Parts: sequence; structure tokens; C-alpha cells
Amino acid sequence: MTQAIATQRSSEQADAIRPFPKVNVPEAEIAELRRRINATNWPERETVADATQGVQLATMQNLARYWGTDYDWRKCEAKLNALPNFLTEIDGLDIHFIHVRSKHENALPLIVTHGWPGSITEQLKIIDPLTNPTEHGGNASDAFHIVVPSMPGYGFSGKPATTGWDPAHIARAWTVLMKRLGYNKFVAQGGDWGAIITELMGVQAPAELLGIHTNMANVIPPDIDKLAFSGAPAPANLSADEKLAYERLQFVYQKGIGYGFQMGLRPQTLYGIADSPVGLAAYFLDHDARSYEMIARVFAGGSEGLTRDDVLDNITLTWLTNTALSGARLYWENKGYSFFGVRGVVVPTAVSVFPDELFPAPRSWAERAYPKLIHYNKLDKGGHFAAWEQPKLFSEEVRAGFRSLR
Repeated sequence: MTQAIATQRSSEQADAIRPFPKVNVPEAEIAELRRRINATNWPERETVADATQGVQLATMQNLARYWGTDYDWRKCEAKLNALPNFLTEIDGLDIHFIHVRSKHENALPLIVTHGWPGSITEQLKIIDPLTNPTEHGGNASDAFHIVVPSMPGYGFSGKPATTGWDPAHIARAWTVLMKRLGYNKFVAQGGDWGAIITELMGVQAPAELLGIHTNMANVIPPDIDKLAFSGAPAPANLSADEKLAYERLQFVYQKGIGYGFQMGLRPQTLYGIADSPVGLAAYFLDHDARSYEMIARVFAGGSEGLTRDDVLDNITLTWLTNTALSGARLYWENKGYSFFGVRGVVVPTAVSVFPDELFPAPRSWAERAYPKLIHYNKLDKGGHFAAWEQPKLFSEEVRAGFRSLR
């Protein structure tokens, strides 16, 4: 009897929602980060005039000059500490999440998932527009209660010590999290890995999930996916939109996703990005060509959707939590899934297509991939990190995408 009571108490403790302590990185760690940045052993510059050999020396030296002198991590800490942060244990792992309830009645619960190379810093700009829409040009009827978790191995969540935390496992964990918070009906949103996890929630289709929204719609038909991966020319029967998507996807596979293959095969080998802040930053900047071009312009003094601090908040969070490799292992865990192929989503699905995404998902393929397509819209501006880069447009899309499910 005593053992049974102890086991029950242990289970209840594991299921508990616990406050996450205020973020307060010791000053010595900030000083050590700056020391490492300023002690970088630089290589020679690239031998071409563009980014075809990778992240350019001038961009990295611009980034390092700012990061090692003027960048202020405490501003990011203040933003994080201004929000309600929590922990809860799911399947033996602590999951960190931000949870902001709207003041508006009948707000719709929403879980939003970040990607790689990312963290919860990607979603900070959309929390108030979605929970407090009347202050951002929306209506009270469009309000959400928002949950933003850190994926396992990322940011303030626990680092898996065993295998098995693949995207489908994370998708199941998110349903556990939302139910644990008392939400018996909710919707889900994601981009990058967040899109894959959100779509897998739409495949698992728990009774509580009303629908999903994606800003990286994984709609590539299997035969098209294989052709693009092989480097073959586009099939002649594609429409103009489909041909553009094919060509962009082919570029990603052939020249743009080497990091994904590397992490998928040998994540533990990447000691350099755990040991060198500039190495980590360069690896993170080299996600996709259009995002890199924008970030390079930012560090050259330009004004874009992202700021220097936006970019460095995410990299610094990864550095300070030492989650470069624990985050990389998600690629290794992703067994048997195409990054961009159709998954078999069965729940109502909303799609927003930002023009500088890895590929612009054609409506024709979206209709085939999502039999319950409830929203499809092409935007005029924005890229892969849409919530981070274009929070106003993104928030408007999320409101519109889920409006019919309220």
C-alpha cells in the first residue's frame, strides 16, 4: 500500500506544471562568451565573390564585432522573464514552455512549435498579437491562448539521454501537454521542424485537435520528391507554380540542405559548434539561401524583418544552454520521413505561403496533401522564419486560417 501511494505521488509530481525559474545567466558566462568570440581563429576569405562557398568571412566578422562588444543578452533575458514560463515532465523529460492566456472570452488554445536552427525566440513577437488581437488590428473573436514549447534538446527543455524523441514522439507529447493544461480542444501551428511536428499531429489526429496551420507546407508528391532529390529535370506536365516549387526544392536538396544530411548522419561529430561561438553562428546562418542573404544584409547595416539582436538572441540562447548537439540529434532521429513530402494529414489544415520559403507550395499540391484544406494564401513578403521576420502578416494569417474552426 505504501509503495502504491508513493508511486501515485511520484506520478502526480511528474505530471505537475512547475514554474520555470527566471533566466539569469551569470556574468562570468557572458564574459567567457565574449572572450571566445574575440579570440576566434579566422580563416582566409572565400575565393568567390558570392555565398556559393558558404557563409562569407565579411558577414561573420561583422557579426562577431557586434556580438563580442555591443550585443546585450540581458535584453533577451528581460523579454523571456516578462512571460509566464513553465516546466512539466513528459515521458521522463522536462519540457519547457511559455503559456500566455488571453483576456478575451472564448479564446482558442494554440500550440506553436519552432524549428531548427531555432528556439522560442522565433515566436516572441507573435504572442501579444495572437493573445491580445484588439491591440494589433484584430478582433476579440480572433484571440488565442498560446503555448510555445521548447522542443526536446532545445533551449530550456531537457536533453534526451536516450533515443526515441523523433518528430512523431514530440507530436504526441504536445497533445499530452495541451491536455495537461486543461485544453480539451486546441489547434496547432508550426514552421520548419515545427511544421513537420504539427503535420504529424494532424496525422495522429487526436480527438482534441481541431486543425493545424503551417507556414512550411510539406506537400511534395512522393514521385516528385524522389525526382527532385535525384537532380532530374522537372517533369514536363507540371504547371508554372509546380515547376517553380520543383526547381526551388531541387536547389534545396542539391545545394542547400547539407547541414540536414550531416546532422542526420553524424550529429555527435559537430563538436566545433559546441566549442566555438562563431562556429555555431556560421552553422546557424547557413540554413537557406534567402534567409542568409537577408541576415547578411542586416549585419552589413541594412534594415530587414530581422535585427542583429533577433539573430543573436537565438544563437546566444543555444550557446548558453549548450544545446547545439542535443538539437542537432533531431535530424538523426528523423528516420523514414521526407523533409518535405506528403504525410497524410487528415484534420482541417490552413496554409500560408511566404514567397522566400524554401519552396512556394502550389495550391494544387496543397489540395492533394490536405484533403480538408480550409485556408490557402500566398503572401507578398516574408521567408522561412515568418513568425520571427513578419509577425504582423504571420499573426493575421494564423487568425484567418483558424477562423472557421471557432
